[in-house]
Amino acid sequence: MTDKKRIMCFGDSLTWGWIPIAEGAPTLRYPFEQRWTGVMAAELGSGFEIIEEGLSARTTSLDDPVDPRLNGSAYLPSALASHLPLDLVIVMLGTNDTKSFFRRTPYEIANGMSKLLGQIATSGGGVGTPYPAPRALVIAPPPLTPMPHLWFHGMFEGGHEKTKELAKHYQALASFSGASFLNAGDFITTDGVDGIHFTPRNNADLGRAVANKVKAIFAEWPASSAA
Repeated sequence: MTDKKRIMCFGDSLTWGWIPIAEGAPTLRYPFEQRWTGVMAAELGSGFEIIEEGLSARTTSLDDPVDPRLNGSAYLPSALASHLPLDLVIVMLGTNDTKSFFRRTPYEIANGMSKLLGQIATSGGGVGTPYPAPRALVIAPPPLTPMPHLWFHGMFEGGHEKTKELAKHYQALASFSGASFLNAGDFITTDGVDGIHFTPRNNADLGRAVANKVKAIFAEWPASSAA
């Protein structure tokens, strides 16, 4: 039992904290206090416990052809069971689904997100526990911007147009499934030098926006599922 509200943040490199560089990769990770998750934690205060589950290049529900670790739907059920009790799961994924070799439409990406929401909704009980399933908050990542590195440009060819369309599909999905929704593009643009990742300012602005959304969610539904 805990009096703190427990929030798991499930995402890709935007949640992991990838520092954008002109060379593309390899790179390092922003410190916790600069990642949007850390900014959110500071804004929410001591009554909340933030659990990070970010993995660079993670998809919603696709097997990456060169890395078997990256299918979000293959890992999320274990992550949920591992971290119960949870009050809220924040999912920000979809950018990597726009890679050219996946050939996914924006709606198909949203359908991948729907699989994750289904896993969250049925995660109650975990392994040998009575905990209920947490609530879900879907975040649409901001659109991609021009990429100076040729490898990233080829990898995400057509991705800008697809990421521009994600928010409306995610919002429709959230309405259909009963999840909460936030469009990161309402608060930030992707200003990292690589055209994909966040600057410290992007992280700070998003962290504050998500914290405000989380406060609103718990104001509307004050009863904690982890209590």
